[in-house]
Amino acid sequence: MKSLFPILDWAPAYSKNTALNDLVAALIVTIMLVPQSLAYAMLAGLPAYVGLYASILPLVAYAVFGTSRVLAVGPVAVASLMTAAAVGEVAAQGTASYLEASIVLAFLSGLVLLGMSVLRLGFLANFLSHPVVSGFITASGILIAASQLKHVLGIAAAGDSLPEIVIQLFAGLGQVNLYTAIIGVGAIIFLFWVRKRLKPLLLRAGLRPRLAEILAKAGPVAAIAVSILAVLAFGLDQQGVKIVGEIPGGLPPFALPSFNLDLWWQLLPSAVLISLVGFVESISVAQTLAAKRRQRIVANQELVGLGTANIASALSGGYPVTGGFARSVVNYDAGAETPMAGVFTALGILCATLFLTPLFRLLPQAVLAATIIVAVLSLVDLGAIRRIWNYSKTDFAAMAVTIATVLLVGVEAGITAGMSLSLLLFLWRTSRPHMAIVGQMPGTQHYRNVSRHDVICEPSVLTIRVDESLYFANARYLEDSIYAHVAARPALKHVVLMCPAVNLIDASALESLEAISHRLDSAGVGFHLSEVKGPVMDALKRSDFFHHFKGRVFLSQYEASQALAPAQP
Repeated sequence: MKSLFPILDWAPAYSKNTALNDLVAALIVTIMLVPQSLAYAMLAGLPAYVGLYASILPLVAYAVFGTSRVLAVGPVAVASLMTAAAVGEVAAQGTASYLEASIVLAFLSGLVLLGMSVLRLGFLANFLSHPVVSGFITASGILIAASQLKHVLGIAAAGDSLPEIVIQLFAGLGQVNLYTAIIGVGAIIFLFWVRKRLKPLLLRAGLRPRLAEILAKAGPVAAIAVSILAVLAFGLDQQGVKIVGEIPGGLPPFALPSFNLDLWWQLLPSAVLISLVGFVESISVAQTLAAKRRQRIVANQELVGLGTANIASALSGGYPVTGGFARSVVNYDAGAETPMAGVFTALGILCATLFLTPLFRLLPQAVLAATIIVAVLSLVDLGAIRRIWNYSKTDFAAMAVTIATVLLVGVEAGITAGMSLSLLLFLWRTSRPHMAIVGQMPGTQHYRNVSRHDVICEPSVLTIRVDESLYFANARYLEDSIYAHVAARPALKHVVLMCPAVNLIDASALESLEAISHRLDSAGVGFHLSEVKGPVMDALKRSDFFHHFKGRVFLSQYEASQALAPAQP
């Protein structure tokens, strides 16, 4: 039961002291999450209050089914952008159909995650390499920040790619609303200052670290409060400053999503992508924070936790959610000890939804845009581009294609292109595995690459070490390489394939080994194996390979050399 319901693992030992720590952490995260929820809903093209709805039940669902003690689930920038891109293909923003499709997308994402859990397909997220994810998040951050400048300046601009957005922003510069620009730019400057400077300033003033942390995280709340008062005092909504407008009060609506099968089919590919990206982001954050406390994250159960969170979001009128990096780190640093901190946060968001929504009516959209810009620019890691370039040109290629495609085409095309190129580059790289001719290090039983070390080689024995598993993509390359080496050595009597790095030999590679053995035997050259791993040997024994194989299998390369070297006179 604990494996199905991780809440049973920590709830029985829950104490007053733990509850106090969770309450303090929840207070800080709630202060941070209220403005973020409103802003990310706007980024997704949805009414601001939908962000609040998506921040209540998902937190409770994850507390029951999730394995991370500190992961904070809710709306995030990347998922919001992907939601806008996906739903924008099937409905127009501002319509009831758009909200309906967003709810369906959340429900589908939950079903996809639960389906992955049932089939134990969490490993699929591994196909999103770190350079691709890093490039995707960096490019998405730039794209999101650019897309919000229209709200900061008070102009009309649209577009799914960076060139489209930039062109329309320049075209609309003549219609900039001065009041909106003052509010938006001022909010950006203030929020950056709060993020970088306020906490150290408060610490120097003598405040306790925990209180300084709360006040620093309350920066967006202060910006919201001041901007609302400014709109109220000066009637800025009558001067062209766009505001959030009426927000429905009361509890989130509880209803099943639309069961329009055509809509489901249209949104399914996007739901799969959002699920994969969200799972990768979530599991990375959860594992990083869990390692600091020596706690364990169960990846398959995380699929259940995130899946139920998305279904809970859909049932309460929300849109796709996942674990957020920034708020999870804040939750951890604030001292959260259990997922109960998430439940307390959900109660705080619920209170804001019930009692504070009338106050948000006059909130300028420019302030929400500023909140998004400041939040997403922290995700942009341009230094990673240089690091990846220096380390691996193939990984850099996947990263560069991801960034370029996201910026020039769109988010879904970007993640698809990056993932596809990563897989193609992996196949290309492993189709030409590193192979080395090795010889014996003098005075030892160790064998090393003849190109890197001064080694002893017996002219009649050729030892080739292959540093990759053998499968369909590299089987023919192995054959061609061995035949080329044999053809260049007329005096050769034996070839030994040294296999310490071979973890798998698939059916195609097995046929290649049989072909190599047969062809070398016809040429009067013995073909042997050494240092074959146990699981690989078990697989060979299950086949009829040894019925035709005329060579020998040696436990070590030293044993092979001793057995195959010509007797000394």
